[in-house]
Amino acid sequence: MTCYGCGPANDRGLHVRSFPDGDALVAEWTPQPHHEAFPGVLNGGIIGTLLDCHCNWTAALHLMRQADAGQPPCTVTADYLITMKRPTPTGGAVRLRAWVVESAADRATVDGTLEAGGKVCATCRGTFVAVKEGHPAYHRW
Repeated sequence: MTCYGCGPANDRGLHVRSFPDGDALVAEWTPQPHHEAFPGVLNGGIIGTLLDCHCNWTAALHLMRQADAGQPPCTVTADYLITMKRPTPTGGAVRLRAWVVESAADRATVDGTLEAGGKVCATCRGTFVAVKEGHPAYHRW
């Protein structure tokens, strides 16, 4: 996968790796200096990418479980809103957590948080939709 946020094949990507934790997904990711908006503070676009990919995988896992399928569907972002609560320090790992708040057969609404230093620095709410063969993003992430 070549996705900038979660694709392991993207040499310049963020390589977010999300793991199930009950009804949620969690991830830990450590910023590098080139991810900073200014010294010591994580760039907002990077925050958005982290939460977008992590929440997308949360939706995909939920839809897979809901359909009792053997693999997650290909899901894409329909919309998402990031709210910055405070500057995100880059002196250590950030923690992502996301969970489904509403779903249908082909979509899920997901809430997520990004924490650093034990404080929520950003939140997300997004809608993620399963796409079928023929869609330009079908299995391209």
